[in-house]
Amino acid sequence: MSSKMRISRSTGNCSDNINKLREALSRSEAVVIGAGAGLSTSAGFTYSGERFEKYFSDFREKYGFTDMYSGGFYPYPSKEEFWGYWSRYILINRYMDAPKPVYNELLALVKDKDYFVITTNVDHCFQKAGFDKKRLFYTQGDYGLFQCTGPCCNETFDNREMIVRMVEGQKDGKVPPELFPKCPNCGRPLTLNLRSDDSFIEDYGWVEAAQRYDQFLREHEGNRVLFLELGVGFNTPSIIKYPFWRMTLNNPNATYACVNYGESFTLEEIADRSVCIDGDIGETIRQLQ
Repeated sequence: MSSKMRISRSTGNCSDNINKLREALSRSEAVVIGAGAGLSTSAGFTYSGERFEKYFSDFREKYGFTDMYSGGFYPYPSKEEFWGYWSRYILINRYMDAPKPVYNELLALVKDKDYFVITTNVDHCFQKAGFDKKRLFYTQGDYGLFQCTGPCCNETFDNREMIVRMVEGQKDGKVPPELFPKCPNCGRPLTLNLRSDDSFIEDYGWVEAAQRYDQFLREHEGNRVLFLELGVGFNTPSIIKYPFWRMTLNNPNATYACVNYGESFTLEEIADRSVCIDGDIGETIRQLQ
């Protein structure tokens, strides 16, 4: 998007905007959901406070950080401690269900619609809630996948069994070296399949999902499309937010909706076809039922 773009905040009261969104959803021929971290936060995947204390109080006492996000960037002095933290983190944030049924309620809202999901989240909450795997595009990776540090191949590896072994085998927050994950092809260490640099593996599944997303968008060009953005901030706006604005601008039949606590904006040029709700996503979904 142009650096000269003009941003507009929502106007009108929350009740009016809920009704506008409900109407847009009802008359839509297709729904494209763009989801960011705010959606999982609304579902209870919080990285600080009570949840952090429940699972990581020992790490707080030893290393001094006070939230899971900071723990992910901590310079651990050994691989034993690195995997001690990350194995527990992945088990909690990838393999446990979200504390609140926000994803399930979102599915109930769109299950009878022709929908597709693009998300920067890597916690797999959509699939755990029952969303169709073929209608999901995880752009930034998946906590549930490892890749070779080489990388020696364009493959990713399901890590559930490895994660469980590391969590069960750790002592004093340290994983013994014999449990470190290794590439089954070359023996190098495995690492998380998360987009952090140019070594990120876009495997066969990732490429297929990207192609299905592109095809979905092409099939609905000019249709009554609702671009429903949930919890997307400005960390990586080029993945969801800017494309949603651009596609709404280019399609006079499209509606853009943004639900985000404290960060609900739209492009001024599409303000008359936008619904911006500054509030909790879970509560908004419940009001739309």
